[in-house]
This record gives sequence, C-alpha cells and structure tokens, in this order.
Amino acid sequence: MVGTVKTYQQVIALTGPLLPLLSFFARLPVAMSQFGSVLLVAETSGSLATAGIVGGTLSAGQVVFGPVLGRLADRHGQRPVVLCAAAVNAVATAGLVAGALGGLATVPLAAIGAVTGASVPLIGPLARTRSVALAHRAKSDESVVGAVHSLEGTLDEISFVFGPALVGLAALVAHPAVALGGAATLVAVFGAAYALHPTAAVTAGSPARARGARARVRQPRVVHAVRGSLALQGAMFGACQAGIASLTAQLGVPGQAGVVYAMMGVVSAGTGLALGALPARFGLRMRWRAATGAALVLSTPLLFTDSLLPLYVVVTILGAAYAPHLITAFALTERVVEPARLAESMAFAASSLVAGQAAALAVSGRLAEAYGPAGAFAVAVGAAALCLTLALVTTVPSARPEAARPFIPAQQTTSPSDTADAAGTSGTTDTSGTCDTAAGVAGTPGTTPGTTPDAAQPTAPGATAPAAGGTYAGR
Repeated sequence: MVGTVKTYQQVIALTGPLLPLLSFFARLPVAMSQFGSVLLVAETSGSLATAGIVGGTLSAGQVVFGPVLGRLADRHGQRPVVLCAAAVNAVATAGLVAGALGGLATVPLAAIGAVTGASVPLIGPLARTRSVALAHRAKSDESVVGAVHSLEGTLDEISFVFGPALVGLAALVAHPAVALGGAATLVAVFGAAYALHPTAAVTAGSPARARGARARVRQPRVVHAVRGSLALQGAMFGACQAGIASLTAQLGVPGQAGVVYAMMGVVSAGTGLALGALPARFGLRMRWRAATGAALVLSTPLLFTDSLLPLYVVVTILGAAYAPHLITAFALTERVVEPARLAESMAFAASSLVAGQAAALAVSGRLAEAYGPAGAFAVAVGAAALCLTLALVTTVPSARPEAARPFIPAQQTTSPSDTADAAGTSGTTDTSGTCDTAAGVAGTPGTTPGTTPDAAQPTAPGATAPAAGGTYAGR
C-alpha cells in the first residue's frame, strides 16, 4: 500500500498537481454532452426519435473525427489542436442549446450535433499521451508508467459517473439546457487551461523528418485486436444501460436506473486506482485475459436478474471488471504503437469505445422492448464472451517493438516539472522488476537480471535499469 502511494506521488511529481485536475474538468463535458443533448432535444421537441437522431450524430462525429484530431495533435502538438477544438466545441454546444430552444428542425439540429461531436477535444486520450511522454522523458520505471494509465483510467471513470449525474441534477432542478450550457463553459475554460499548461511542451508535435521515417510503419495486429476489444467493451456499456433502464422501468422505479449505473462506475473507478498496486509480474497479456474473463463471469448473472436489489449487487460487482480492461487496453496501445502516432492511436481506441456503445445501445434497446431486460443483457454477455476470445487468441508482444521505442519531441523544452523529474530519477536504481521473466530475457552486463538493455537510450548514470526507451515486457 505504501509503495502504491509512493508510485502515485511520483506520477503527480511528473505532471504537477494541477494537470490531473485540469484534465478531469476538461473531460467532464464529453460525459455530459451525449446524455445532455438527448434530454434537451427530447424536452424541447417532444420527440424521442429526434433526440435519438441528434445524439447519434453527435456520437458519429466523435467516432469519425476523433482519430483525425489525434493525428493533428501528433503532427502539430496538443496545444494548438486542443485550443481550436475546445473553442469550436464550446460554440457548437452553445449553438445546439440555442437551436433546440428555438425549435430548430431535426436536420439542422443533427448537423450541429455532428459538429459538436467532431470537435470534442479528446482530453482523455491526449492526457494519457502527455503523461506517458512525461514519464518517458523522466526515465521513469514501468511501475510509474502503469500508475499513469491507472490514474488516467480512474479519472475517465469518475468523469463518466459525475457527468451524467450533473446533467440529471441540472435537468431536475432547472432545465437540460443548463447542463449543456455548463458543458460549453467547462470545455472553453478547462480545455484552454489544459492546452496552455506548461507540460504541453513535451507533446509539441513530431518533426517532419520523424513523421516521414515512421509514416510507412504498419500498426501491429494487436492494435486492431485491442480496438475491437474496446468496441466490445463499449457494447457492454450500451447494453447494460439499456437493460438497466428496461428493468427499472418494468419494476416501476425508472429513477433508479441512473443510480444503479453510477454504482458500477464508482466501483470501476476504485478498482482502476487499485490496479496501480498490481505487481509487474502480472503482464498485460495476463491482465487482458483476466479482465475479460471476469467481465464474462460477472455479467452472466444479469440474464437471471429480475428485481432491484439483485440488480444493484450484480451491476456493482460487475464494475470491478471494467476499469482493468480499459486501462489494460490503453496500456497495450501505448506499448506497441510508435510514439509519433500515439495520440492518434489513443483517439482511435477511445472512438472504438464510443462506437461500440452507440451501436449496442440502439440494438439492445430494441431487444429490451421485444424480449425484456434479458434481451439487452444478453448483448452485454455476448460482447464479454467475444472480448475474452480476442484476448485469448491475440499474440501480445513481451517487449516493446523496435518501431515503438520512445521518441519524445521537444526534449530540450523545459517545464515546471523538470526539476522534480531530475530529482526523482538521477542516480537511482530501478528495482521494480518490470520485465517479463517468463519471456526468458537474460540479463546482460550492466543490467539487473531479468531486464533488457535499451539500445536506443543510454542508461542513466548509476542506474541499472533501462532508461526512457526501455521495454514494456511484463506489462
């Protein structure tokens, strides 16, 4: 426990205490806009079909243009991309509110919704990219990189619990327009603050020469498998939403749906934070299989749940499987893709999650109407089974591929965390044991047994572990 706290302290020393706070408030609007747009349009138009169309175009915009924004961030740096996206998103969200209140027709509203989704500034994926870059620049060991993924995953989970809750509270106390107006304000203020934070220097974009050298590198197969796994995870989310809504309505307590789903998010967030304590010998392949296997086992009781208390119990426990899967999937993505395309890859992974959720919500909603809550929950169980299958058949590299060795742009640029970085890494020995001993990696002179020397980066003075370009074996 003490070691885990120290690891998270190292993460905060890298990012500074302000960056996680800024990124949390900047990612809240993403969680608010989807639910808020549906409530707003349903309230103002009186049509659930129109609300569904607008919400669907918002999701489609995010799915299609998310990777584009990620690629732009890889090329030109996070600061200009996030500033522009946040500004456009704030204006588009405000336009959606004005159009809905003004009685705008379905097609124009849907178009505004698409722009709103397309301009989502992707704070979650970009924050992961930035924090990992800071960790590599500081030559942090793999326990710290793992804690970065756990912290970012936890912030995502908390935002997706509190975001819809804030929308529901605003709709109850005032009007859904208040919630979306708040989302526009949050993205304008905190999106800009995140973009302007000094740590943006470490994600200043890749030089044209580096981009050209890596442009023809094909993504490893595991990347596509992970994206499929995330899409299936999104399908689990969407199916659970539909099934929970159907069952609570059937029981005459529809207001409990949001609370039940929030309990899943709370447990998921807590589990994600605790994942940082997992020993490094539990590699990413093992974590992926364990998380997807747990999701299948823990979701199966949903098929037989027909009352409120068992629903609370099953859904709450199920949340413990979701964050580990999400964190592991993003960590796998970060391990195998070349750093010059990391923001794009993270954005693609996030878009896969959104696409799976939107598609499953539509399909499972119809199944719930036809066959009851079990019809929707069957989609969640089926998606979990496919997730586990992917994890079992996909080959996960035990070490970072050569093309994915860390390349940190703008390394000469300083930031407020440089002093802490230097103090925390100079003259220390990596004893985390992060390499995968099962892979049979032999020790070499100048390294700790079980580690792999880094050919791309020299070992720091007095250190025996790989530096920034070290392998990710065992994670």
